[in-house]
Amino acid sequence: MKAGPDIAMVASLVGDPARANMLTALLSGRALTASELSHEAGITPQTASSHLSKLETGGLIEQEKQGRHRYYRLADPDVGGVLEGLAALAARAGHLRVRTGPKDPALRRARICYDHLAGDLGVQMLDSLRQRKFVRQHKHDIELTAEGERFLEKSLQIDPQSLAHPRRPVCKACLDWSERRHHLAGTLGAALMRRFTELKWASADRETGSRVVQFTRQGEKRFAALFGEAQ
Repeated sequence: MKAGPDIAMVASLVGDPARANMLTALLSGRALTASELSHEAGITPQTASSHLSKLETGGLIEQEKQGRHRYYRLADPDVGGVLEGLAALAARAGHLRVRTGPKDPALRRARICYDHLAGDLGVQMLDSLRQRKFVRQHKHDIELTAEGERFLEKSLQIDPQSLAHPRRPVCKACLDWSERRHHLAGTLGAALMRRFTELKWASADRETGSRVVQFTRQGEKRFAALFGEAQ
């Protein structure tokens, strides 16, 4: 056995269909109960409890007790990034589920990926930031520039100093499953999504478990003014 990270163990946790469905449900950023996750996975609560225990032991999720209830969420943003990347790989390799519906185009246009904007608009935003030299990207490495810091302060009232985090990068490339290109993660990606919500440009109806991000008419205009028109 070779020393180093145990990829097979993590892959086995994610690879079970029921566990994969539960993890995908947690990509909405909401904390969900075992009952809600069992419904998402289409399994009994008893079976869900066993799966959740394995995911928690494996470090992919964490739980929080509130009153009589226990809520589960992804352990950290890296888990969300891995799930989005696996979804992109599955789509590229042609491993697609046949079930589609009216929400599918909306998911592809704009959705929550843990705590940041994904989909067509998320990719568009990163493209715009890169083209205007507000960020520099070399492969997976993204860096916020001085021009970008001024843009954040002037246009969105985001303090660049507030983006520092001991365990999370300011900028991170996250492979978008539907566009198969990168969108922006990291503390900057989260701050931008949070700011869009504060300004009431966009909202995600997380109470229904949906990952779709809905932009208002005014929000679409303001987003387009800052990051260009959607193609």
